[in-house]
Amino acid sequence: MLKSGAVWALGTMSGTSLDGVDAAMMLTDGQSITEFGQTEYRAYTSIEREVIRAALGTWPGDAGVEAAAEVVETAHAEVLSRFSGADIVGFHGQTLAHDPRGRRTHQAGSGAVLAEVLGVPVVWDFRTADVRLGGQGAPLAPFYHFACAKHIGATAPLAILNMGGVGNLTWIDPRHRTPDAKGALLAFDTGPANAPVNDLMLARLCVAQDNGGAMAAQGVADQAIIDTFLRHPYFFKMPPKSLDRNDFRALIEAVSDLADADAAATLTLAAAQAVACGAQYFPQTVARILVTGGGRHNITLMAMLKSVLPCPVVPIETAGLNGDMLEAQAFAYLAVRVARGLPTSCPSTTGVAGAVGGGQISRPRSGQ
Repeated sequence: MLKSGAVWALGTMSGTSLDGVDAAMMLTDGQSITEFGQTEYRAYTSIEREVIRAALGTWPGDAGVEAAAEVVETAHAEVLSRFSGADIVGFHGQTLAHDPRGRRTHQAGSGAVLAEVLGVPVVWDFRTADVRLGGQGAPLAPFYHFACAKHIGATAPLAILNMGGVGNLTWIDPRHRTPDAKGALLAFDTGPANAPVNDLMLARLCVAQDNGGAMAAQGVADQAIIDTFLRHPYFFKMPPKSLDRNDFRALIEAVSDLADADAAATLTLAAAQAVACGAQYFPQTVARILVTGGGRHNITLMAMLKSVLPCPVVPIETAGLNGDMLEAQAFAYLAVRVARGLPTSCPSTTGVAGAVGGGQISRPRSGQ
């Protein structure tokens, strides 16, 4: 049993950008944020990244899944062993495939394995319950985003934009008491974000990303390609809605004949304009959009976002939050909610029929 009151929770995130594992401690009761703690990052090696990349799109039992899971578990065990004092761990795993229409989702890595290694209860498999009940299973950070809005003292609607491999937006009205209250949240994936540019840079130049957006800044975006991209049915679907990392492979194919810089500029502007399409679904206008995830370090992307969005767009650090660790903190927070029987998603965040508490808990055999 988890002790009452605020506890130290340790959360992890290995996102669709495939860069590495973020880990963060926080003191929380699963409702409010009491204190932020230690953070760590463990990059994947190029070999580890290729093992995971080779398994993208696979399901349990497929070739390559066990190898990817071993990489994920080893990397997480290594970074989590740098912490002490955690009462509970939230382990997201690595998403290999996501098919909410087929009511299935696949995150590689076993929380049971990590519970044995760490000697601490581990909450994992956060998305399956939501998907089985008809939800999108993503995004899952919005309940934590609501807690963040409360923590920074926000009193009017605002949005948090995560630009990871896939982009997602959370519209928040902090005047509500709980995240599952009607009208408190609206969340959805906006479209591809860093993943297409990362894939392009890896394929053409053997580098992991367009650092700072330097390559995109040298190019000219092909608006005709972007216009075709924005006619995809996804952009006309009402939220909440979610994507798989590979849902827009046609966008990569469309820039195949462009020069490196022009291709990077096109993919970067496509990500920004996808966010602008998403912002049209906000229930009310927002005072600001706080940007988290690796995309906020991309100067070119941030400039493009500011040019297409109708409100101030700023890094989340301007509000005193850690944009590199926000998703890891989210799964620490959600782990406590799961342990206490609190919901982790609701109709306005994933489209599930009612408020749902996802995740399963694995405890070490020592009985902690």
